[in-house]
Amino acid sequence: MAIYLVTGCAGFIASKVTQFLLDDGHRVVGVDNLNDAYDVRLKRNRLAQLEGKPGFDFHTLDICDQQGLRDLFARYAQGGASFDAIFNLAARAGVRQSVENPWVYVETNTTGTLNLLELARQHQTPKFILASTSSLYGQNNPMPYREDADTSHPLSPYAASKKAAEVLCHTYHYLYGIDVTIFRYFTVYGPAGRPDMSPFRFVQWINEGKPVTVFGDGQQSRDFTYVDDIARGTIAGLKPVGYDVFNLGSDTPVLLIDAIRTVERLLGRKAELVYQERHAADVTATWADIGKAGQLLGWRPQVSLEQGVGALVAWYRENREWARAIAT
Repeated sequence: MAIYLVTGCAGFIASKVTQFLLDDGHRVVGVDNLNDAYDVRLKRNRLAQLEGKPGFDFHTLDICDQQGLRDLFARYAQGGASFDAIFNLAARAGVRQSVENPWVYVETNTTGTLNLLELARQHQTPKFILASTSSLYGQNNPMPYREDADTSHPLSPYAASKKAAEVLCHTYHYLYGIDVTIFRYFTVYGPAGRPDMSPFRFVQWINEGKPVTVFGDGQQSRDFTYVDDIARGTIAGLKPVGYDVFNLGSDTPVLLIDAIRTVERLLGRKAELVYQERHAADVTATWADIGKAGQLLGWRPQVSLEQGVGALVAWYRENREWARAIAT
């Protein structure tokens, strides 16, 4: 039985990774500061699914808190437990919000990663897994995006903060031999997903008869990827790779307008569309080349958009009493 540290464990992706690790019989130490970047009821809902599971220890802790992290590592080391890997999945996410408050993005995504890398060095943690983002590919790379594409021109502070985290990971691999796997996630969605992401918004807005805001003309495309597939891929990243970067996406881009039509069909309701100007930090398309993850990690997505949105719709209806009031 291995013991893993999972940061951001009440988050959308990290809670699913934690669940799968626990289901496989591992011990998971989860940390999360339960901040209010979006409605904390979603985080508490996810956390409630984990609490009480055998092998799960939860600590309310911010990865920006250096002393708190030091105390956590020391506590487990004194108890004879050392982490077999760190899954750094805690993050401030979201392109548009990062334009409004870039400082918190750098603090969490860059400095928080540095805090964990330094502790991995001190405690000789052999494996470090970082959640990164497809936003690094910016606007001008050929599609589908390959991991060796140019990521030196990020369009948002969010993307820039994740680029910095990736570079720090390489530095710590080079200097100290930490085995590092970095995942660039593509538009993750599913039950209890982030309310600032379009799938959650579309389901809530259409189900509640609210106008559906479309930024741009609706012809921009996204490589929507179901959260269970993302979590399986992330765990596959435990494989030793030295230092490497992998895309996790569906490899099946969908136009936003077509995603809206899918939600309409599954809800049995029509959307009232309201068009607004596209945000300057938004890219017009994302599309993952996932050949590398398939070849080296044996990973491929398994859940179609129809299946995934269907699961999101079912979750929303089951939790509608409070989910309809979540700010989107």
